[in-house]
Order: sequence, then C-alpha cells, then structure tokens
Amino acid sequence: MATGADVRDILELGGPEGDAASGTISKKDIINPDKKKSKKSSETLTFKRPEGMHREVYALLYSDKKDAPPLLPSDTGQGYRTVKAKLGSKKVRPWKWMPFTNPARKDGAMFFHWRRAAEEGKDYPFARFNKTVQVPVYSEQEYQLYLHDDAWTKAETDHLFDLSRRFDLRFVVIHDRYDHQQFKKRSVEDLKERYYHICAKLANVRAVPGTDLKIPVFDAGHERRRKEQLERLYNRTPEQVAEEEYLLQELRKIEARKKEREKRSQDLQKLITAADTTAEQRRTERKAPKKKLPQKKEAEKPAVPETAGIKFPDFKSAGVTLRSQRMKLPSSVGQKKIKALEQMLLELGVELSPTPTEELVHMFNELRSDLVLLYELKQACANCEYELQMLRHRHEALARAGVLGGPATPASGPTSTPAEPTVLEPGLGPDPSKDTIIDVVGAPLTPNSRKRRESASSSSSVKKAKKP
Repeated sequence: MATGADVRDILELGGPEGDAASGTISKKDIINPDKKKSKKSSETLTFKRPEGMHREVYALLYSDKKDAPPLLPSDTGQGYRTVKAKLGSKKVRPWKWMPFTNPARKDGAMFFHWRRAAEEGKDYPFARFNKTVQVPVYSEQEYQLYLHDDAWTKAETDHLFDLSRRFDLRFVVIHDRYDHQQFKKRSVEDLKERYYHICAKLANVRAVPGTDLKIPVFDAGHERRRKEQLERLYNRTPEQVAEEEYLLQELRKIEARKKEREKRSQDLQKLITAADTTAEQRRTERKAPKKKLPQKKEAEKPAVPETAGIKFPDFKSAGVTLRSQRMKLPSSVGQKKIKALEQMLLELGVELSPTPTEELVHMFNELRSDLVLLYELKQACANCEYELQMLRHRHEALARAGVLGGPATPASGPTSTPAEPTVLEPGLGPDPSKDTIIDVVGAPLTPNSRKRRESASSSSSVKKAKKP
C-alpha cells in the first residue's frame, strides 16, 4: 500500500511545511498540485551562460529578478545626497595692498595693486615681457673711420639711431617722427638702408676672427621696386583688371590646347612605332627556321607592345582551356572598334569565328591586331588632315585681313605638314626663306564637331580597308 511519501514523490510535492511535513496529503495538495511546483521552480530558476558568449556580453543580459542595464553611464556612489564642499584646515593666505613700479617705465611712476603678503618686495611679474631691441652704439672714432658717408651727416645719423632706440625699430613710426625740417627729407627705405648698413659695418669691425657672422642685409632697390609694383597693382582701373583676367583665361586655354596637341602627337608617334615594330617582328619571323615545335615557337616569340593593335591575354595557367578562348577580344577594346573590326573582316571576306586550329588562331589574332592598328592610324591621319586644313583656313583668313603683312603662302598638297610656328610683328614683311605660318596652337573643338569628325574618319577607314 502506497504511503503519503510515495504520493508526494509521484506528484513531486515536498517540503516540511504544512501537512506535508506530517506525512499526510491535504486537499490543497491534491486539487492544486502545480501551484507549489511553479512557485518552487521560479524560485530556483537560474540562467547559465551559453557556450561561446563572452562573460562581459553575458553580464549585459538580465533576468526577471535583475534590472535592465543602464543606457547611460551613471555614478551611484554618491547617492541622492548633496556633496558638501571639502574645506581644508589650512589658514587663508593674506593679501595686501602694496605699491609697485614697472621697470619698463623710466619716469619712476608708482602704482598700487593687491598682492599676496608673501610676495612683498619681489619684482613686477609682467616685467619679463618687456623686450627691447639692442641698437648698436658707435664712438666718434668708429664713425670717422668706418661709418662716414657723404650723403649723411653725423648729426642726422645720431638722430636716426636715437629714434630707433625710442621706437624699437618701427621704421614707419620713425619716418613719421623724423625731423624733416632740420634734415634732408628721407624715405622709409633710405632710413632702413642707412641703419642696416651701419649695423653690418660695425658687426664686421667688431667680430672676432674665426666666428660666423649673421650680418643683416637690406636691399633698398628691391624694396622700392616692390612698393612701386604694389602701387601700380592697387591703382589699376576696372577695365585693366577685366583685361588681365581675360588674358589669363586665354593663356590657360592656349596651354590646354598645347598640352592636347602634344598628347596627340605622342599618341601618333606611339602608333607609328608600334606599326614599325610589328612589321619588323613579322619580317624576323619569316626569316627564322620553322623546325621548332609550336609550343616553343609561341613561348620564344617576342611580345608585341601594348600599343600595337590588340594585346591578347596569355593562357599560361594550369588546367584545360579551350583554344577558342584565345580568339576572344579583351575588354580593353571598345564597342566602336569592335564594330569597325567586324565590318572590315566582312569586307575582306573573313569569317568572324573561324575554326580554332593552332595556326588559324595565331594568324586570325595577328590579322585583327593589324586591322585595329590600321584603324587607329587612319583616325590619327584624319585628325591631322583636319587640323592642317583648319590651320590653312586660319592662315588664309589672317592673310586676307592683312595681319601677316604679306600674301598668304598656301600649303602644297593635302598631306603637307606645317612648319615651325612663327609669329610675325605687324607691319613687317614675311621672311622669304620660311613659310609664313602663325601659331594658333589649334582651335578648340566642340563636342559635336569632334564626334562628327570621329564618325567620318571611322566610316572612311572602314570603306578604304580593302585596297585593290
């Protein structure tokens, strides 16, 4: 027969309190068995830190019995009481109304201020900021031997040095206080030049042999020119300012056009060099013996420069690759060149995707590279012809206007290149030994005219690609 302890064990009831302590089951234990269980489980509920979570992160979490972590840092050590002032036990230092004198003043004026009694008798603390300029002093003998100048008298020199000591070498103030009635009228540059000349002369005379001297040098002529230029700049009229800004803008345009022309000439030179390099390589390959294996021939073949048409990627990585991938055009070739290349291949009667044998892949890539190089050369040639024609029209217009001072000399042939640009002065005749060409550095091209010119050159290159 089951006892009360067995029933409590089955119903998970326990505890020495109430009727359970005596071993009997009460009515509450049978009707509400889950109430005590939930209460007990809630009291003994503990949280375990998950694996992989740091202790600092777990400390930020909270359970039902813990408050949420604060959003802002706070100091709760002081509590809600007002902090009292912590007064020291030392005595207050006494202050005293005492007189003082300023060493910077030579009139012996007496002033008063509050000061600590312990500092009585000390120097004025702000006297250390009184910095004076050390003006040299010369004797009568030194003046007669080294400092004599016909344009300056000794009395005038003494007056200059006296004012320099009084006003600490502030030459604008010295010039204002200078006695122009008694002495000759001097400018600020004259006063500076005389003062620094005497300082340099005395430093040389009094220097110890073997020491490095820091002699002050003043260029009065440069200072006068600088002030003159500044005055001219300040006195400019609004028309002159606008004209100068216009000239600066034109200068920037000319420099930009010059840089663009130099860049085009460099690109053209690269294309010509690439064409010559490619032709030389082809000539060398034809003369070389053909007894080598295809792999060796491909490995020992000199690399074509990047500017020579198309640079196809090399597939040297390990693994299986398709030979047709070698015929794929690189991403550096634009869509415009791809369309022109396809048109030229169709006009030549060449398939766009031939059978990718070893020899066909090599020859097909070389053919497309040469076609792209031909396309670029024709574009550069069309650009040069356009610029030459524009310069010729500009030259003829200037000659008709009488700017060149003589009849225009037309260029001979559409492919003639302009001579060195020379600028002739108005009213002078042309030099018979040279062609009369004015340097216009190339007129600026609008975006529409550039696009029309490029489209025309591309269409002409496509049409003339197949020669009889």
